[in-house]
Amino acid sequence: MEEKWWQRSVVYQIYPRSFQDSNGDGIGDLVGITKRLPYIAGLGADVIWLSPVYASPNDDNGYDISDYRAIMKEFGTMEDFDRMLETAHSLGLRIVMDLVVNHTSDEHRWFRESKKSKDSPYRDYYIWRDGKDGAEPSNQGSCFGGSAWEYDETTGQYYLHLFSKKQPDLNWDNPKVRDEVFDMMDWWLKKGIDGFRMDVISLISKNQKFPDGKVQVGGYSSFADVATGPHEHEYLQEMNRRVLSKYDLMTVGECPGVSPEKARQYANLEGTELSMIFQFDHTSVDVDPKLGRYGAVVPLNLVRLKEAMARWENILEGYAWNSLYWDNHDQPRIVSRWGNDSEEYRALSAKMLAACLHMMKGTPYVFQGEELGMTNYPWTSIDQINDIESRGNSQVLVDRGIITEEERMKVMRANSRDNARTPMQWDASPNAGFTTGHPWLPVNPNYRTINAEAEVMDPDSVFSFYKKLISYRKQSDLVVHGSFTMLEEDNPSLFVYKRELGDQKMLVICNFTDQSVEYSIPEEFSGAREEIDNYPENGAEIPEIRPYEAKILVK
Repeated sequence: MEEKWWQRSVVYQIYPRSFQDSNGDGIGDLVGITKRLPYIAGLGADVIWLSPVYASPNDDNGYDISDYRAIMKEFGTMEDFDRMLETAHSLGLRIVMDLVVNHTSDEHRWFRESKKSKDSPYRDYYIWRDGKDGAEPSNQGSCFGGSAWEYDETTGQYYLHLFSKKQPDLNWDNPKVRDEVFDMMDWWLKKGIDGFRMDVISLISKNQKFPDGKVQVGGYSSFADVATGPHEHEYLQEMNRRVLSKYDLMTVGECPGVSPEKARQYANLEGTELSMIFQFDHTSVDVDPKLGRYGAVVPLNLVRLKEAMARWENILEGYAWNSLYWDNHDQPRIVSRWGNDSEEYRALSAKMLAACLHMMKGTPYVFQGEELGMTNYPWTSIDQINDIESRGNSQVLVDRGIITEEERMKVMRANSRDNARTPMQWDASPNAGFTTGHPWLPVNPNYRTINAEAEVMDPDSVFSFYKKLISYRKQSDLVVHGSFTMLEEDNPSLFVYKRELGDQKMLVICNFTDQSVEYSIPEEFSGAREEIDNYPENGAEIPEIRPYEAKILVK
């Protein structure tokens, strides 16, 4: 297959609300992003995934859109967006927009019209049902806790919302909805953007019978029970045919509930649907199967993580392209999660995690601050938490007596999505240089030692290590196209794999613990040169792998 530009790219995700404030209101904005674009170019990333900047009442921080063709007032104007796009392109950066079309805001014009009457021409833009036995049409739960059905007194029916009740689901079975969405996508592409990250795109086709599912700990069945419906691929292929195929784009679909076998179709190399997808197998290995992410803190089982990562690498090989990520706006900070955020090991473990991910096969994603080794926030009160998902789901568990308030805060410190959403740490000035005002979320108190200004100039920093990895990857056909083989599958401490392309070979060895671990190099790598090591003093002889060490050997 001919190489696509996005196969050699590295994507940097910006969460606009927390990236850079330019006007002192405590909220990041487009002018602030434009100011910081040279920083991203300097890191070596060449694609920016921009979390939603559309008009929104912000029930779910911009993932509830009230107007797809307008900019959120807090973020600026369409003129600001156009300047940002032009500046990005002048720096060799591409912009990928977040496409949120499983649902809209309940303040979107379509929904306001839809709820007026059963005869509204917009009624079938959304999913309305009569109740059953005086209650909801089915027992589907919302991703954010509670029922996925909301009663509306105007017409005496319920509407479906797999997320917040202010995020009613669109009815993709209505061709008018698809026409509207495709026309809107084309409008943005004509502006010159370079692709879309598609929010929960695997949910757009529903099983319209809405059968009851197995009740979960929160009192309802999984919201995913009705997802990935019968027309999923039909609608994505229509989107590709009518819009995507007309441009040279990168597309990545967020696909909860999709197996690697199914991903072969979503991200097939023939290009009939999407470039790649985001999956959640690896981010679920430390989730309690009964209580979920917001009911318990579960330590990492490295063997399970390796199984998940290898499964996707192996099953997609030759069929579809993979995406690689540790962090994003929905995950806690990886250095606090699977590394070690102590003063002694934070930088080492952040570098180790970076090496482990970036040498795998697929397109890597870096979430803002990950390249600095930013950590989780030391939350002390639920009142500090803004995130609707972690607040809502943990509250259900407290109300049902399943966890205590003390246990809830322990979970928030480990798992809340707001850990990723605290403001970007630019320098050691007040509020980390993010804002001159009062930040919308608190700045992590460690910003005086962990910040971009200090790290960009330090050749031994986490930032400099990311820059080295990104540069190496872009120049290496072996890293971009080589085959992947997991080694040491049952080793509870080491993540080891090899890459091969023709007569080139690479061995990647990562220690996920704070103890030295003995390791013998495979015979086939005897005499290999050490290409990268996250310790200042390298050494190709390996009687043991030091705490949180990453070694990359090439032969």
